[in-house]
Amino acid sequence: MEQVKVFHDHTGNTLTVWFGEPQAEYICEETGDEVILMKDKTGRVIGFEKLNFSSARSEHVRISFETVTL
Repeated sequence: MEQVKVFHDHTGNTLTVWFGEPQAEYICEETGDEVILMKDKTGRVIGFEKLNFSSARSEHVRISFETVTL
């Protein structure tokens, strides 16, 4: 089963989402929309970081995912 790792840094106001192994990160690319894409050596996106992310003053951030079955 695949895992998605989500980290919300309240101090730095970032939301980081990994759907690949963080250790495989090779290069980062900024999209210009305050989003940074983390890529592996083949150029496949394995995660992203949203800068200036802030949520309501709750301890929990609600996240929904959709999957496609091939």
